[in-house]
Amino acid sequence: MRPGIGASAGYLVGERSQPAVLLMHGFLQTREFPTVAALARGLHDAGYTVLSPTLSLSIPNRMQSLACEAVHKHSLDDDIAEIRRWVSWLKSRGHRSIVLVGHSFGSLQLLAYLSLKPDVAVKGYIGTSLVEAQIGTSARPELIAKLEGRIQNRQRALFAHALSFCKKYPSTPEGLLSYVRWDQARVLAALRQSMVEARLIMGDADTMLGGGWLQALQHVQTPMVVVKGANHFMDGEHEFDLLDHTLSFLKTFQQGSVQ
Repeated sequence: MRPGIGASAGYLVGERSQPAVLLMHGFLQTREFPTVAALARGLHDAGYTVLSPTLSLSIPNRMQSLACEAVHKHSLDDDIAEIRRWVSWLKSRGHRSIVLVGHSFGSLQLLAYLSLKPDVAVKGYIGTSLVEAQIGTSARPELIAKLEGRIQNRQRALFAHALSFCKKYPSTPEGLLSYVRWDQARVLAALRQSMVEARLIMGDADTMLGGGWLQALQHVQTPMVVVKGANHFMDGEHEFDLLDHTLSFLKTFQQGSVQ
């Protein structure tokens, strides 16, 4: 991915008549995270080619989830660059129709990629349990100003702050700022401006979402299914709901004539 930083992915080959799926895991996890691994198997059983990368997070050949208290030297820009590389990898294997599917923070990272001129082979996006970059109870403008000040003053010391489910996330000011900028307003704007067809799958029992988030998503008018009783991870019986709705959405995306 970058000098000295290798990364890996699971690659399940399906039917060439179907679009390939690039499936992205959630915050600090790997492709082995149960929600993502089960969805990959289900999509492959249904005939889809599935590529499930593990983002390096600047750890060479990372195979395990990364702890909150670890030193985080990666940024959203790095994540986007790796997604772009994996899209190119799929194209190099002959796939000309690709749908991006993400879970949780992976949905956010894929949406960030889509905001920067996605490859023409990318035909659609499915975000499951989509979240913004949550920062706890801090005022976001103040945090952004503080991080920008450190960057301008070339202060390179790590800065620890809440991010997503981490109460303390030690990161470089540049790396943390790249995520913090993705608040609810920016996520909603990215959905509105998406250059590909977008769909959302959310759970109404998801306690990890910010207040009023489902209502805000509904106002964007992106087609969305809200699964009753499903939590953030769509586990248990809702694992099958997630698969069924993902398969239903996949059928709606226009398939390229050359796979």
